[in-house]
Amino acid sequence: MGLLFVRILFILGCIVIGYQSMATQESQIIAAIIGALVGGVVILFEIGMHRISLRGLSSSVFGLILGLLMAKLVGDAFNLVPLSSSTVMFIKIIFTLIFCYLGFIMGLRGKDEFNIIIPYVRLRQEKESSEIILLDTSIIIDGRIADICKSGFLEGRLVVPRFVLKELQVIADSTDPIKRQRGKRGLDILHNLQDELKVQVVVHEEDFNDIQDVDTKLVKLAKILDAKILTVDFNLNRIASLQQVKVLNLNELANALKPMLFPGEIIQIKLIKTGKEYNQAVGYLDDGTMVVVEEAIRYIGQEVRVVVTSVLQTQAGRMIFAKLEK
Repeated sequence: MGLLFVRILFILGCIVIGYQSMATQESQIIAAIIGALVGGVVILFEIGMHRISLRGLSSSVFGLILGLLMAKLVGDAFNLVPLSSSTVMFIKIIFTLIFCYLGFIMGLRGKDEFNIIIPYVRLRQEKESSEIILLDTSIIIDGRIADICKSGFLEGRLVVPRFVLKELQVIADSTDPIKRQRGKRGLDILHNLQDELKVQVVVHEEDFNDIQDVDTKLVKLAKILDAKILTVDFNLNRIASLQQVKVLNLNELANALKPMLFPGEIIQIKLIKTGKEYNQAVGYLDDGTMVVVEEAIRYIGQEVRVVVTSVLQTQAGRMIFAKLEK
C-alpha cells in the first residue's frame, strides 16, 4: 500500500511540474499530460527493475563509471588532432555512449566478481594471512573444526556462506530426530567458535539464486573468492578438485596423522565383531583405524595380541590386516 501511494504521489508531482512549466492554459494541459506519461514510463521502468538486485546495480554503476573514465581518456586524445570542435565533440559523444554501454554490461555480467571480492579488499600488512577458508555443512556438523581452531594449526579467515547456514537450519528443523540433532550440533559448534574460542567466523551473504545445489554454490563462491573449502564430504572434494578449487579434507588430515604400522609389528586390540570373510574378526584402534584379524572369530569380545601382515590405504581411510600372535 505504501509503495502504491508513493507511485501515485510521484505521478501527481510530474503532472504539477509539467503544468507549471508552461505559460498558456492549452500548453499547460499538454505539459501536464506529458508529465503524467513521463511519470508512468519511469514507474514502469522501476517495476521492471525489481529483478535487478542491489548487488547487480552497484556493479553496473561501477562499470558505468569505468566506461566514463575510458571515454574521457580516449576522447581527450582527439584534442591533439587538427579537427573542428564540433567534430571532436561528436566523437566524444560517440565514445561516451560506446564505453558507457560496454562498462554497464560488463559490470552487470560480472556482478559476482565485483560485489564478492570488493568487500574482502582491505589494507593489511604483507605478512598478514589473507587466506579465505569456506566451511561447508559437513565440516560444521562434524565438530572437529573446533578442536583444530583451538590448537592454532588452522590459519586464515573462516567464512560461512549464508546458503550453508540455511541448509544447517533446515537440518536442525527436520522432523527426523537424528538429522535434527546433527543440525543443532552444527549450530552449537558455530556458537562455540565465536563466543568461547573467539574465532572470527564471517557470514558471507552472497547467494546464487540460479543454482539450487549447495555444493555447486560453494565451489563457485570458492572460485570467485580464490578460497579453499574445508570439508569432510568426499563427493564435494571430488567436484571441487575437478574445477581446480583447493580443498582441505579433514578426513585426509586425520588419516595422515594416524601412526604408521608396518608388517611384522605387534599390537594389542579388542575384537568386537565378525568380519566380511569367513572366520575373520574386526577391531578398531584408538584413532578409529579398522583392524581385520584372520582366524580370530572365536576371540570376539576379548583383547588379543596380533601381528600386522599388511596395511591397505583406501579412499575411506586406512585398513590393517593382521593375524593372531603365535
